[in-house]
Amino acid sequence: MSLDPSQATIGDDADEEFDATEVTSQSEVKRRRSTSKFEMEVPGEPIRVQSLAQNDKAQVVPPQYIQRPENRPNKPCPNTVAADSDSSKCIPVIDLLGGDICEDLVQACREWGSFQVTNHGVPIRLLDDMRSVGRSFFEDCPMPQKLSYSCDPNSPASEGYGSRMLVASNDTVLDWRDYFDHHTLPLSRRNPSRWSHFPPNYREVVEEYSDRMKVLAQKLLGLISVSLGLPSSCIEESIGEFYQNITVSYYPPCPQPELTLGLQSHSDMGAITLLIQDEVGGLQVFKDGEWVNVNPVCDAIVVILADQTEIITNGEYRSAQHRALTNVNSARLSVATFHDPAKTVKISPAIELVSESSPLRYCQVLYGDYVSSWYIKGPEGKRNIDALLF
Repeated sequence: MSLDPSQATIGDDADEEFDATEVTSQSEVKRRRSTSKFEMEVPGEPIRVQSLAQNDKAQVVPPQYIQRPENRPNKPCPNTVAADSDSSKCIPVIDLLGGDICEDLVQACREWGSFQVTNHGVPIRLLDDMRSVGRSFFEDCPMPQKLSYSCDPNSPASEGYGSRMLVASNDTVLDWRDYFDHHTLPLSRRNPSRWSHFPPNYREVVEEYSDRMKVLAQKLLGLISVSLGLPSSCIEESIGEFYQNITVSYYPPCPQPELTLGLQSHSDMGAITLLIQDEVGGLQVFKDGEWVNVNPVCDAIVVILADQTEIITNGEYRSAQHRALTNVNSARLSVATFHDPAKTVKISPAIELVSESSPLRYCQVLYGDYVSSWYIKGPEGKRNIDALLF
């Protein structure tokens, strides 16, 4: 079932299933409103994780969400992640107005493939607005209305509201999350009419956020290029015109977080990902054989190097293997902005980084073939980029 977004209304019948005047507790009113919104699934649509989490009878997760034992988190994620007392086990935080940051950038890209940036030039107001409209869509919009923006469940990574980024097979283990994916760049792909109109400023915020993230991605790729002794335009020119997607991910509370993952272990397939998160912990990166929490830093943006940047730098810099945990009490929200090449672009190591002492490590790849392989094989760890090693 699909609703016409131009004719749909928000919340007109959200309270019809109960009489709020009979409920004395305001929290109970809110709970019942939320339940009525979340449980009204449309026949024929895949069940959303948020609906499973809202079911008061659900004390165990369905079997398709249970990870294989070797992939389960060692311990459940706390509701919030406190700062790690060992600074060597925290991803670097780089102040982009901190003067000479080259050495810090080299270390972060070489050892982690991920870091957080502050003083990045993106208005803090916009970061807050992006989190706010994303959370409002998931928590305040009635389920039938959300389903009017459903993505195609038979097409991987199609635009819209969904729960399965991959096309499921019989042995697919599902992530404990729902998401809304937006195709934002190039402008020929951008069609705001496909995006939510709840809350009213949703589309306006996403458009501004997209433009700001592009500028920051260009700046960071320039700095990364220079840190390797390359012209500032090197990596961006290798990638070509950005194909940008913005994915708002919503991770509902999970009754068995020790068995599930909000997002399974993977490295991103494109060039660079910029991510913001709320105060609820859950994002982890893999380093030196262990998973390390990415502690939320106020007003910071998480930078995640992706596979094509590892190829272009001939392995001098690494893409970050990462995952997201769940927890039993608190919903978590993140917004990831992916910057990828066009599928027709061929990616290979920069010739300046290949020498007798640093031989060619990766074979050339057509990005469209890489994407197809990623979706066919699945995102497990870094096996897709490892397949390109000589």
